[in-house]
Amino acid sequence: MKFICIVLLFFITAVYADVGKLEKAIKAQYPDIKIQGISKTQFNDLYEVYLGNQIIYTDKSFKFLIVDGHLVDPKTKKDLTADRLSELQRIPFENLPKDLAIKIKKGNGLKKVAVFSDIDCPFCRKLEKDVLMKLDDIEIYTFIFPLAIHPEAEEKSLKIWCSDNPSKNWINFMTNAQLPANDANCVSPVKQIQDFALKHGIQSTPTIIFQNGNRVSGAIPLEEFKSLM
Repeated sequence: MKFICIVLLFFITAVYADVGKLEKAIKAQYPDIKIQGISKTQFNDLYEVYLGNQIIYTDKSFKFLIVDGHLVDPKTKKDLTADRLSELQRIPFENLPKDLAIKIKKGNGLKKVAVFSDIDCPFCRKLEKDVLMKLDDIEIYTFIFPLAIHPEAEEKSLKIWCSDNPSKNWINFMTNAQLPANDANCVSPVKQIQDFALKHGIQSTPTIIFQNGNRVSGAIPLEEFKSLM
């Protein structure tokens, strides 16, 4: 047992040393890219590098790069890269800045979900109408996340945020395109939400964060949403 412990300690130390060297080699070639994590895979000398919210692969000497490639287990046919990305991109629900969200509670609100949504995004409206409005006993945290391609989205969102009933007015707009009448003059949460999104690699709408921290992008169907929830 003592011998096994010594061998394991030696192996772990060697891996950490290789990771340190690899990180230096990557930074020397790409000094402007932030490395979010490096770990050794189960496949010989292949290392996983998590950067820019994507996974690339290389060897410990940084002799080659595999970009936009997915590791697949030939026995189980599982996409190992997709599984790892899902794990790395998980956002603990308790870490969300919920005070910056529009809160909509339905029923007992026991189930919880968060959505980064652009008010002028057609897929966000589809998610609202076809999925979120058909759920019961749920609390929904909507983070207004206007994209650059929709120049009027921020002002529209602030009209809702600055209103006396943001949750009601959000639903009114997403279902009937009705905005409350105000000058959108209040403290905006948009910059803080954008900073949080940038830190966690959220770039598109709708982006859904489930209570277990898993995240999915796009207007997924109701049954798939329920199964993930």
